[in-house]
Amino acid sequence: MCANTSVDEKQPMMQQSEQQQPKDGADLLVKALHDQGVEIIFGYPGGAVLQIYDAMYRNPIRHILARHEQGAIHAAEGYARVSNKPGVVIATSGPGATNLVTGIADAMIDSIPLVVFTGQVSTAVIGTDAFQEADIMGITTPITKHNYQVQDPKDIPRIVKEAFHIANTGRKGPVVVDFPKNVSMDLFNVEDLPSPDAPIDLPGYQPTYKPNYLQIQKAIKALSQAKKPIVLAGAGVLFADAKKELTEFIERYELPITTTLLGLGSVHGEHELNLGMAGMHGTATANYAITECDVLLNIGARFDDRLTGNLATFAPNATVIHIDIDPAEIGKNVPTEVPIVGDAKQALQALLKKPFDKPEVGAWHERLQAMQQEYPLWYTLPENEQEILPQQALQTIHRVTEGEAIVTTDVGQHQMWTAQYYPLNNDHSWVTSGGLGTMGFGFPAAIGAQFAEPDRRVVAVCGDAGFQMTAQELALLKEFNLPVKIVILNNSCLGMVRQWQQAFYEKRYSSSLMPVQPDFVKLAEAYGIKGYRIDTLQEMDAIFEEALRSDEPALIDCRVKQIENVTPMVAPGAGLHEMIGVKPQ
Repeated sequence: MCANTSVDEKQPMMQQSEQQQPKDGADLLVKALHDQGVEIIFGYPGGAVLQIYDAMYRNPIRHILARHEQGAIHAAEGYARVSNKPGVVIATSGPGATNLVTGIADAMIDSIPLVVFTGQVSTAVIGTDAFQEADIMGITTPITKHNYQVQDPKDIPRIVKEAFHIANTGRKGPVVVDFPKNVSMDLFNVEDLPSPDAPIDLPGYQPTYKPNYLQIQKAIKALSQAKKPIVLAGAGVLFADAKKELTEFIERYELPITTTLLGLGSVHGEHELNLGMAGMHGTATANYAITECDVLLNIGARFDDRLTGNLATFAPNATVIHIDIDPAEIGKNVPTEVPIVGDAKQALQALLKKPFDKPEVGAWHERLQAMQQEYPLWYTLPENEQEILPQQALQTIHRVTEGEAIVTTDVGQHQMWTAQYYPLNNDHSWVTSGGLGTMGFGFPAAIGAQFAEPDRRVVAVCGDAGFQMTAQELALLKEFNLPVKIVILNNSCLGMVRQWQQAFYEKRYSSSLMPVQPDFVKLAEAYGIKGYRIDTLQEMDAIFEEALRSDEPALIDCRVKQIENVTPMVAPGAGLHEMIGVKPQ
């Protein structure tokens, strides 16, 4: 589906001898990226990285010129999430680097592997407030797994190799490599370079992958004795490529399962054991099940506040088993009786390796099935029969794509409705901003996802507000003929802000309504992209059929009911069992 745009064949290529013997730090960096198997870089050039861009011109790596650095890094996040490989970003010093900060923080909290190269002023003027100088090391220290500032060109191969290793091992995350301009220009003696086969030596960084056998035995004992077990799957399952093992495990022992927002896709969205997403806007059944369960097996989730609600009432009767590759997350928020540090895939393989007595869960399944029938997801049809509800739009998108699309979202109401009404068939198909809640994320993330999976359908579900934050990246759809489908659920407001103002601020809609909006169809057409507008329920099916089945990029402006709320909802400070909007009023 994605056009294969290659580097201009007329660009001069380095001779083989030049590739083997780089001339300066920039050449050495590009060679190191090739050695790491980097296929694509998202970035934006500037003065401090011109030497690096010149080296990429002479020894090409596919570079995608975003129209804003934030678009570049969100595209790299989408690429990483779908490919399960590190996304690579480059930006210049000063504002180029600081424009990446939101994406770096987003990747850190959601454990997305990125390697970010930032330009820097020459070492001789660092600390003098030189033109376009910013202390990106100090700025990013709290929001990266690690960061480097290169001081000597001969360190480049080692630093790049370590950066990719750190980003994509253990609990994954972003690594920043700051590149002073003079280092990219410095010449060096090839004889001084370390061997490219030199092993990585990081004594203080040794992630644990293999789970402790005795802890696995404790987990087995607790599960075999359970009457009301629940499995909670987080993004750690996806990062470990453990969907197959997870599915086999829950099916063998008939264990009901729920997922976090970022764990969607770790089990088939319509699997009979799947209770749906848990948390603030999770299904009533999932939240009630966590409240009533006697054993909670958490695999790769971090028990964040949007999942747990009031910690005092979270899973009050449960023996908690927590499998996580990051030991800092175990016991941080929820007391844990059986901590298991390790990779989700290896932990599930260990649980499957030693068969145990199936827990007696017949009565529990009957209870959960009754809850599912009593508390389904619901919405009330509007009095105007032609008015479109966002839930209806998402159900139509799911029907047309048959649940097979890669789906990206921005943050807000549309994000929660997509999580509820678009059950995913596959893993590595859900790309959203979880912990940081970054508006403007969804569309550029879809671009990165399409580059990662050129032959799959990618749908970016956006709100009208969030889309406008990174809309300039429409240029990339035209430039590379990327068949991304943008669906704007347009309610002319900041939907989730408005919902909270309705629920908690007596309907004082302070700066949340947006009466002036662009003509999104004309905006798409200005970039040479086909635009559609859906105003009525009657025309919705036909337009979605045409647009979503097209092999070209498309933007669909779907006008939906403005005063519509996401239900159910756990209010701030409430427990999961205290949801509001569980049933129609």
